[in-house]
Amino acid sequence: MTLGPLEYTVIGFAEGRFDGSIAREIGKVVDAGIIRLVDVVLLTKDADGEGAALEVDAKDDPLFAGFAPLLAHRMALLTPEDLETILDTIPPQTSALALLFEHRWAEDLKDAVGDAGGFLISRSVIPPEVLEEVAAELALAEATGVS
Repeated sequence: MTLGPLEYTVIGFAEGRFDGSIAREIGKVVDAGIIRLVDVVLLTKDADGEGAALEVDAKDDPLFAGFAPLLAHRMALLTPEDLETILDTIPPQTSALALLFEHRWAEDLKDAVGDAGGFLISRSVIPPEVLEEVAAELALAEATGVS
């Protein structure tokens, strides 16, 4: 079995406002075969900076009910050390959803590259702040008619 590239994303919710509603949108990309959820963990940090982690596999909990059908391939690969590192980045009084996912769209490409004798040299993710700057520049160029 070819495993596509793995990536994790951490989504924060101020003052613990996580309600599970984002499962619907995540489900769209899972159902389309674009990604596969490998691990999903809810992290919280209180006002004193104390943190806790909860694997999102409690299918009876209404907060996680929308994730239940998305976790068929869950492997629980985030280690306690990974979770501690993520917790260190979360501000106090915040909940965060850590999503470890496989890029399913890249599986066949990975095989094709290997079959052709190719190999990955580098990979990087563009930070959200940079994407926001580029989007603003593109919107300004479009509004002013500049190409």
